[in-house]
Amino acid sequence: MTRSVVSLAEAARELEKFTGNQLTHRIASIESGFRGRGGDECRFANQKEGINSVLFRSALSFKQAAGQINVVVHAVGILLSLPYILEQNESIQTLSLGAGNTGKGFDLETNLRVAEFKFIDWKGADSVRENSLFKDFYRLAEDDTMRKHELYVIRDRFPLKFLNGGRALKSVMSRHTLWTEFQKRYEKRFSTVGEYYAHRKDRVTVRDLMKIVPHFVDGVFPVEACLE
Repeated sequence: MTRSVVSLAEAARELEKFTGNQLTHRIASIESGFRGRGGDECRFANQKEGINSVLFRSALSFKQAAGQINVVVHAVGILLSLPYILEQNESIQTLSLGAGNTGKGFDLETNLRVAEFKFIDWKGADSVRENSLFKDFYRLAEDDTMRKHELYVIRDRFPLKFLNGGRALKSVMSRHTLWTEFQKRYEKRFSTVGEYYAHRKDRVTVRDLMKIVPHFVDGVFPVEACLE
């Protein structure tokens, strides 16, 4: 019986053996080589190509690990940012490091500020990411504490372009209970993201982490990420 792959290092070696220098060419070669073959011939070809349960479990291991990457990026990104964000007389009250909706308050709450973090490799318009960004902006903007409200992003070009833009608020919030809440609060006062942002932009500061945290410079986020 073939043993299970127990480490990502071992899984990486198996995947590297299969993919070679370029996965696309490898797959194309296999597709061509399997054309016209029957079951027994496929079994023999799989053995020859190193296609087995170990390879399959290796791929599954990486797929499962990849599902946790967003959490790791979010958590480590916040932790690296804290020394450069917190002021001398500031102390953390609550910290929420999990990516996405964890059911907690804000990513960061201190005696002086509440903040949300977005470690997104922006490449242009992306409705899913825009919706998530607006949700965080809205929650910060409507928080009624006297603390500072800050939304930290990687490069502020695309986030600010979206927040100043003309996307319909209903489309941005239609998948969230946020839309019902927003209608109760504002009725038909605003119809676009830009209209609401103009109303609340003095309440929330959008801050570019690339200008604050040295860990995020020097090629960590490629230049192409900020280009349309």
